[in-house]
Amino acid sequence: MKFKSKRKIVKTRKLISDLFKIAIGTLVMAIGLELFLVPNQLSTGGFSGISTIVYYMLKIPLGTTMLLLNIPLFAIAYFKVGKKFFIKTVFGTALLSIFLNGFAKIQPATEDRFLAFLYGSVIVGIGTAIILKANGSTGGTDLLANIIKTYKPHLKTGTLIVIFDTIIVVANTIFFKDIEVGLYSALAIYIMGKILDIFFEGINFTKMLLIISPKWEEISERINNELRRGTTALYGEGTYTKEKKKMLLCVMSRTEIIEARKIVEEIDPSAFIIITNAREVYGEGFKEG
Repeated sequence: MKFKSKRKIVKTRKLISDLFKIAIGTLVMAIGLELFLVPNQLSTGGFSGISTIVYYMLKIPLGTTMLLLNIPLFAIAYFKVGKKFFIKTVFGTALLSIFLNGFAKIQPATEDRFLAFLYGSVIVGIGTAIILKANGSTGGTDLLANIIKTYKPHLKTGTLIVIFDTIIVVANTIFFKDIEVGLYSALAIYIMGKILDIFFEGINFTKMLLIISPKWEEISERINNELRRGTTALYGEGTYTKEKKKMLLCVMSRTEIIEARKIVEEIDPSAFIIITNAREVYGEGFKEG
């Protein structure tokens, strides 16, 4: 019984912590939308894009429209998604609507469309990342995609969201009869995606090298001595020649990759080198798990 009680306390604390993070994320999102994007007729897709059109047509506050659009989804989501996710989604959506309507009364930060798209997309991206980090949501197209996925599991959530956002951005462009709206909105969505990548994957992308050379021992020794990076020898076999060979696997930072290539090219100009991103690396010399 004591174990169950402690477990319940831990879960409750985690939920409260997540709700606090969602509150911060929605506040940041509202700043980006109401002080930068919406006053300049820009959107990042989703229900905010639909709400922007409604605002300019009927003068209904952005937050109010977004909340009304999400209510039908809440009814379906209650039965289709987990209880915690449902609670976080309702909380996030309601709070975002309140913040949006509050910031609507404040003077926009800029009327320069380029500055608005740039700062707005970054700020909204940061807010969205904070919410996603807390496993939360503010409804909209991501919630709609999750609901559709429960009926059609083979469909990819990311693909559905991109389709929805593209349709909404095109609708914004047609409504405002301004191609710049579509171009800037598309760039805003792209930047938002990059901001999310930074939050979830970091900016210090590690590189992974796979080196195939008969002089692998000499290459390994120099990388170890000069770059202070360890290497791992992998056994392989050419499928055509059936020749047995060893390959070197090495992980290092982007700044070290240039030196590593120089070392390989000096020792064996005909060596085969594969360089790719290693998004997450844990262990000695890298992130601690």
